[in-house]
Formats: sequence, C-alpha cells, structure tokens
Amino acid sequence: MTLRAMRAAAAVSVTLLTGCVGIHAVQPAAPAAASPVKVVYHMTHGLEEAQRGIGNIRNHLAADPTARIVVVGNGDGILFMLDGAKDRNGNPFEVGIQELKSRGVGFRLCNNTLVNRKIERSRVLPEINLVTSGVAEAARLQAHEAFVYLRP
Repeated sequence: MTLRAMRAAAAVSVTLLTGCVGIHAVQPAAPAAASPVKVVYHMTHGLEEAQRGIGNIRNHLAADPTARIVVVGNGDGILFMLDGAKDRNGNPFEVGIQELKSRGVGFRLCNNTLVNRKIERSRVLPEINLVTSGVAEAARLQAHEAFVYLRP
C-alpha cells in the first residue's frame, strides 16, 4: 500500500469514527413536557423493608416531586399498614404513611393476605385501600398503566 493510500485510509477511518464529514453540530430539541414517572413499590418482606421503602419513597419524591407512586403490599409487606405497627426506632408507620399519602402516594393492601392470615379489616389503617390480590395489582399497574416496578 502506498503512502498516499495509507493516508486516505486513515482519513476515512477517522471520519467514520468521529462522524465529522459534512455534519454540523445540531442542538437537541427542547424536550416536550414529559409525563410524570409512575412507580409501583412492591412490599413483601415486613417492617425492615417497609422502613427502607418509606425512606426510598421520600428520597424519590425529593428528587422528582411529580412522580406518581403507589405502594402495594402483600404477605409480610402488609404488616406496616396495620394499626400499631412501628419501625425499629419505635416510630409508628402510620405517621409516615399519612405524610406520604398527603404527597399523593397511594397505598394498596392485599385482601388475600388478610383473609389467609385471618387479620380483621379493622386493623388496616384508614389511609390504605384494599385490592383483591397484591401481586395481581402490581402486575396490572405494570402491564396496563405503564408503572415501573421497584423493590425497596
């Protein structure tokens, strides 16, 4: 290969790698008003997970106050939504739930868990909505309402 051919090949390689031939820098268009991020936090493992999850949700809302968040609990993930439940520091979960509810967070509890564990509906905090199945609700939110699935 001649020196001239090698230089031409090198120039083509640089052009292909950098994409600089005849292309002018274009400023990206201003983003259209985005719809809020929708997230389902799925709780299944009890009070430690719930305490961590509530902290995650607070952080999430601090970073993105427009986020639409729903918490779905089933199995041991319902325990923090019951009257008298406290975190490891002795603070009632009800206070955190009320605070997040006032910021638009929804809370949904699995009725199947209540029935299977023979827990009276009267023990569920008034801020909580019942759904037939927690796992079915988490799946429905993902499949039909475009919610992102997160575990705390």
